[in-house]
Amino acid sequence: MGEQAVIILSGGMDSTTLLYDLVQQGYDVHAVSFDYRQKHRKEIDCAKATCARLGIPHKVIDAGFLGGIAPSSLTRPDWKVPEGSYADDTMKQTVVPNRNMVLLSIAAAYALGTGAHRLFYGAHAGDHTIYPDCRPAFVSAMATAFHLCDWNDLVLEAPYLYLTKGGIVKRGLSLGVDYAMTWTCYAGGEKSCGKCGSCDERLAAFREAGATDPLEYK
Repeated sequence: MGEQAVIILSGGMDSTTLLYDLVQQGYDVHAVSFDYRQKHRKEIDCAKATCARLGIPHKVIDAGFLGGIAPSSLTRPDWKVPEGSYADDTMKQTVVPNRNMVLLSIAAAYALGTGAHRLFYGAHAGDHTIYPDCRPAFVSAMATAFHLCDWNDLVLEAPYLYLTKGGIVKRGLSLGVDYAMTWTCYAGGEKSCGKCGSCDERLAAFREAGATDPLEYK
C-alpha cells in the first residue's frame, strides 16, 4: 500500500479529479465529505458513487451546524442562488463564511485519527477571485497551522491551486474521470440549471478543454 492520505471530496469536478490523480499516484486514499445542509447535496451522492467505483473508503460527516450559523445562498432556503458569472459581485452571496477553515479543521482531525500525514483539497485558480478561503495565502496559513496542531505532522496539499478549471478537466480526461458522476450546480435541482456561477464556470471549463460536458442541463 502507498502512503496514506485523506482527501476532502465534495463530489464536484475538482476534488473528483484530484481523487483519481491521487489513486494513480499510488496513495492509500480515504475520502471525507461534508453535509452542511447545502442545497446541492446531490454532490454527496456523486462522491459516494465515485468512491464505490474506485473502492475508496468514504466517510460523510454531518456539519449541519455550519449551514445554521454561516449565512449563504447555498444554505438558506429563502436566499436565491444568483445567476451569472463569478466575475459578478452578486456571486459573493455563494460564499459560506469561513467554510473551508471549518471543514479543513474537521478533516485534519479525521486524517490525524487515521494516521494519515497528508490532507488534500481541490482549491484551484478559478476560485481565487470570489472565495478567500481558496487563495494561496489562506492555504499557506492553514498548512502552517496543521504543522503546529498536533504532535504528528500533517501536510496540507492543494496541488491544483494554480491550475484553471479547464486545466483540471484536461487532466481528468487523461485520468479517465467520469464527469457524469460529478455535480457542480448550486441551485439544488435534479438537473443542472446552466445559469448559476458554478454552472457557468463548469461549462467554460469544458469549452477550454475542448470537450463536451456529459451532464444534462435544464
